[in-house]
Amino acid sequence: MTPTEIFERMRAHWLANETTFTGEMLAEDVAVETPFAAPGRPSRTEGREQVLAWTEAGRASFPVRFDDCRDVVVHETADPEVIVVEYELAGTHTATGVSASAPFIAVLRTRGGKLAHWREYQHTLAIMQAVA
Repeated sequence: MTPTEIFERMRAHWLANETTFTGEMLAEDVAVETPFAAPGRPSRTEGREQVLAWTEAGRASFPVRFDDCRDVVVHETADPEVIVVEYELAGTHTATGVSASAPFIAVLRTRGGKLAHWREYQHTLAIMQAVA
């Protein structure tokens, strides 16, 4: 898969309220980074099994149903295995019914058609306010 195809699969998983990744999407040594992670959350997770476990647990405990992934802009780079993507996730808190959104920027790197590295810059404050 191309980087854009992988992002589109991730987006489809978000909107279906499924775990972001599946095993066949990920390289064995995949790394997922969130440099501005909220307190108590890891800023880096490495390895397919660890990434799958972390994202499955995170999705199960995150009280938000994603309703939209909008304002998507994909920036191609000089490296055909790397894209930079801007997007906004909008969702509804499943307990309170309050809707909110947050902007993101991410760098996605593939290797051999699989996700090798995902670095996501999140608006942590907006996310924390949405789930409060």
